[in-house]
Amino acid sequence: MRIGIIGLGKMGSRIAQKLSAEGHEVFAWNRTLKEIPGIQSTKNIEELVSKLSSPRVLWLMLPAGETTQNMLGEIQKLLQKDDIIIDGGNAHFEDSEKRYQHFKGLGMEFLGIGVSGGVIAAKNGYPLMIGGSKKAYEYLQPIFESLGKPNGGYEYFGEGGAGHFVKMVHNGIEYGVMQSLGEGFAVLEKSQYKFNLSKVATLWQKGSLVSGFMLDRAAEALEQNPNLENMAGPIAESGEARWTVETGKKENVQTEIIESSLNYRTRSQQDKNIQNSFTTKIINALRNAFGGHEIKKID
Repeated sequence: MRIGIIGLGKMGSRIAQKLSAEGHEVFAWNRTLKEIPGIQSTKNIEELVSKLSSPRVLWLMLPAGETTQNMLGEIQKLLQKDDIIIDGGNAHFEDSEKRYQHFKGLGMEFLGIGVSGGVIAAKNGYPLMIGGSKKAYEYLQPIFESLGKPNGGYEYFGEGGAGHFVKMVHNGIEYGVMQSLGEGFAVLEKSQYKFNLSKVATLWQKGSLVSGFMLDRAAEALEQNPNLENMAGPIAESGEARWTVETGKKENVQTEIIESSLNYRTRSQQDKNIQNSFTTKIINALRNAFGGHEIKKID
């Protein structure tokens, strides 16, 4: 298929490269020009749209909020009936709901896709949580099949903001999992037994009840950097856990673990003890390992 990608950051560039490697024709535009093998870069949005065939498919991988909204305003002027717009950023599901209705009113198809797997998903396969136009979903299955290879997958969850709702809750759970791993390894690190934490993590990978994606990243981080040097500092939060907690309160659902992990990150912005804790080092190491997120150093 032929597709246009807007935004060649850590995720966008890897999605573009994976699609190109799978035989799709990929055009891209980034605010600062990036030359990536197999990707045909364009000078502006107008050129990007001109390279696409009907129905045009544009996939945005941009920061959620104002940046995405401004770009959607730009591209809708250049698109036509039946063209497909995809927002693959971490948008609030209510924003995706509004955008779905807006583009439906213009005769265009909108998909809000929650993209997980981090930077390593380009190799392992992306799990894609899809919501919006079912017609567009069915048309683009060859794209989703390619991105899911070899061990990822995709699922359509319904119209509007359904896909981003699932991704919101996914990321809320993610906060709790990282917090729990961080706290557990911090207890081990303080122990009188002077554990080799890399050995602990490696053993736990072998079929234990806490094995999984996040523990694998912790094991990698501890093997490469046993003391997790340069991992101290505030822990960033990008919104999804907060939205999950807020939505839970509206639904009268308790989200104590997610809310506690969110509050920990909030306190980490100022509290030096939290910033220097081993719990924080583990969480920052995990964020760096799966998402390539930079660590904000302590002043």
